[in-house]
Amino acid sequence: MWAFLSARLRWWLILAIGAPLLGWVLGRVGDLIESRRGPNAISRVLQKGRGWLRGRSRGPLAPRRSGDPASVRDAGAPAR
Repeated sequence: MWAFLSARLRWWLILAIGAPLLGWVLGRVGDLIESRRGPNAISRVLQKGRGWLRGRSRGPLAPRRSGDPASVRDAGAPAR
């Protein structure tokens, strides 16, 4: 089935599903290493990787940025 999808759709699926999943895995492994051995260089690098991927993810679960119009918390604000 993968072969029947266009190259652009395959790339989008990899980024939309793979990147947040990879960020979660990096953070989880970093947390496990830190809980067993304390803060060290490897756990910090893994957690920075999680933060980097989280900052670049988009979608309903992505953290909102201050300049993002979707970050308006007021339910009565008109949609653009």
